[in-house]
Amino acid sequence: MIGITMGDPAGVGPEIIVKSLAAMPAAERQGFRVYGTRASLAAAEAILNTGLDIAALDVHNIAIPGEPMPFGKLDPRGGEACFSYIEAAVKDAMAGRISVIATAPINKAALNAAGHHYDGHTGMLASLTGSKSSFMLLTSERLNVIHVSTHVSLKDAIARATTERVLATIRAGHAHFRRFGETPRIAVAGLNPHCGEGGLFGTEDDAHIAPAVAQARAEGINAVGPVPADTVYHRAYEGAFDLVIAQYHDQGHIPIKLVAFDTAVNVSVGLPIDRCSVDHGTAFDIAGKGIAKNINLDHALAYAARLAAHPKAPA
Repeated sequence: MIGITMGDPAGVGPEIIVKSLAAMPAAERQGFRVYGTRASLAAAEAILNTGLDIAALDVHNIAIPGEPMPFGKLDPRGGEACFSYIEAAVKDAMAGRISVIATAPINKAALNAAGHHYDGHTGMLASLTGSKSSFMLLTSERLNVIHVSTHVSLKDAIARATTERVLATIRAGHAHFRRFGETPRIAVAGLNPHCGEGGLFGTEDDAHIAPAVAQARAEGINAVGPVPADTVYHRAYEGAFDLVIAQYHDQGHIPIKLVAFDTAVNVSVGLPIDRCSVDHGTAFDIAGKGIAKNINLDHALAYAARLAAHPKAPA
């Protein structure tokens, strides 16, 4: 069983879930449980007219005061709702009642307005599962990127590029690929232009990143670097590497959103449960108009099925 959390009910989550489930054969649809509210799903179906029987879906229903909420408007009720959906799904995943969580987008402003102060799904899931941290992997057909840091300022991201954190990121990415029986070729992107050019543009690459790569190689991991960030993504896209270690959010997000904007899947690595997600936001500007694409959710659900077919090794 794969769980789908609705995300912010005022966003495009209800619509893309309805579209994806409606396109499935009925037998396949039985393998999914939606964590959300039937009222929002019904409101989306009223707009889309897919013919999907909302009453027949497996829904862990969590009602919202005054539901259904209007689409496209930021509301603390939406932040509280999306937190409740995720919390319920995590409990079921931890108990083994579902095997993977696939998440529709949340709105960080609504989440914080509701009193849940997280930087997004990744931090929330780490907190709910009692994990020290997790890693964001963006995966697509020809480019895969895992991040040393994500939702922090650039100044803080530089400070987080320590030998310990870079090494932990390399290990996490390697372990994720090994789960599928693959031995990844990993390239670690440099932090500074031209990896610091021997200290002319910064010393972090030589002082922190290179030692992490050396330790990973000593552990038998096929890692190289630091590699200048202005060339490493092209090389990976052309097949030289299976995974790139990005040092901060935009260094990893920009290239993959350029080459796989509609198809990249966000995967949380390093948690005791499996979670993947669409790689887009709530899109309040088009929510409720029936035009949101479900292509990204289809890819996320396909990756969730892949995770379910390759269970985590016992801790």
